[in-house]
Amino acid sequence: MALSFSKLSEFYTHGFDTVIDVRSPAEFAIDHIPGAINLPSLSNEERAEVGTIYKQDSPFKARKVGASLVLSNVARHIAGPLQHHDGSWRPLIYCWRGGQRSGVFTTLMKEIGWRAEVVQGGYQTYRRLVQHLLYESTLPHRFILLDGYTGTAKTAVLNVLKPLGVQTIDLEEVASHRGSLLGEMPGGQPSQRMFESRLAQALYHCDPSQPVVLEAESSKIGRLIIPPSLWSAMTEAPRIQITAPLAARVAFITEDYRNILADPDTITKRLAPLRNLRGHAIVDRWQGLQDSGDLSGLAKALIEDHYDPAYATAQKKREREVLGEVQSETLDQTGVETTAKKVAEIVRSL
Repeated sequence: MALSFSKLSEFYTHGFDTVIDVRSPAEFAIDHIPGAINLPSLSNEERAEVGTIYKQDSPFKARKVGASLVLSNVARHIAGPLQHHDGSWRPLIYCWRGGQRSGVFTTLMKEIGWRAEVVQGGYQTYRRLVQHLLYESTLPHRFILLDGYTGTAKTAVLNVLKPLGVQTIDLEEVASHRGSLLGEMPGGQPSQRMFESRLAQALYHCDPSQPVVLEAESSKIGRLIIPPSLWSAMTEAPRIQITAPLAARVAFITEDYRNILADPDTITKRLAPLRNLRGHAIVDRWQGLQDSGDLSGLAKALIEDHYDPAYATAQKKREREVLGEVQSETLDQTGVETTAKKVAEIVRSL
């Protein structure tokens, strides 16, 4: 009998040795249960082939071809990545909706003697629980936003808060994007569904009785949308404001984004979308600063011409309770650590 999961927490505390996603690599890449490995019962090409047969020929022939391919692939997995497991191994197996792919895989595992179980409803069960949390629920957590102009080292401060015992979620790390004009990270962003899976898991590990500090963000980080339940909580959350002198912010951005600022092709690509917003003359001036190697000048111009005006406009649209303001005279490592300690004091005083 398939195992029934009625709570999202059960997917994080299942107790099995290995979680196996037997869907195709393409399905797995879009999203999967945290910690799962992918041992596909059908490759991307095989899944497409079986689907074409199902639609253009007959369901019977599709099932017959599919069964042959699945058995062949399962045999390959048993002889390969699974061959080292002994009889005590307990795998949890799922496919799209707990149907034939995971059923065949689990049956063969049990015939060998492994204590395999299948997830009732498959990935769709997990996805419904994630969607309920992030789209239909009121989150039980108390959030505090770390706010401030671009270049005030908010993410760096956030990362120092965790070792100080303050609960944090780094939304930009979860989204694989730094949330700004220069924010793209190597490897690109995950899918929206994978982003939401990461968020759900991060929220699970936070104690709702203690505040959770997030960096203030817009409703989108790169191309990913912050789900409604979290975004609603963020719009109501109080904030701690970080301020710093312009010179310190320029120095921080110049160093933090040096690899991007120094790359002519990357800068040209990142600045191009702003021509309609800021005008060709301003963007040409930015480009000229980069061409001349004046990275500090470029960072300062971006702050004054783009980041600060955008931030000021956003601030007019949102009014939040301010729990405190922390002034950072420098944003080097010492300055970041000092700022984080002051932020932690404010959080602990609540």
